[in-house]
Amino acid sequence: MTSTKRSILYLTLFVFIVLAGCETVQLYEQNTSYPDHKWASKQANTYKCTIADTNALYNVYFVIRHHNAYHYKNIWVELSTKSPSGIVTKEAANLNLADDEKGWLGTGMDDIYDQRIPITAQPIKLEKGVYEFTLQHTMREDPLQNILATGIRVEKVK
Repeated sequence: MTSTKRSILYLTLFVFIVLAGCETVQLYEQNTSYPDHKWASKQANTYKCTIADTNALYNVYFVIRHHNAYHYKNIWVELSTKSPSGIVTKEAANLNLADDEKGWLGTGMDDIYDQRIPITAQPIKLEKGVYEFTLQHTMREDPLQNILATGIRVEKVK
């Protein structure tokens, strides 16, 4: 076998392995950006997500992008969830963004940090249809400074 044919064979094999290893992650993520880097407590952001697979389990995450200058190690948020059947649940969550040992827990570049923090302790089942998630902060500082974006991520468990 010539070196050209061998190269083509290796390239074809490599492409096949890469494509076979690719799997689409089924998720929904939507964020709200704050151009002035301030999130007012009155600003309740609503996100809609359509669930089709009722046999799967899902994780729900709070998504945040903030500056290194954010004043706290945590954030208090209130999440309101309206199911397709019209049932509304509200929960308050105290989410850690940093600790004394590691500092910021998310991934950072320069002075900006991104985090996806689980809101649900365990994966949950969701019913078929459109879910409506409403998110707002309940921190004492108002508006909350150094917040670039927040949002919701709903991800199917593999």
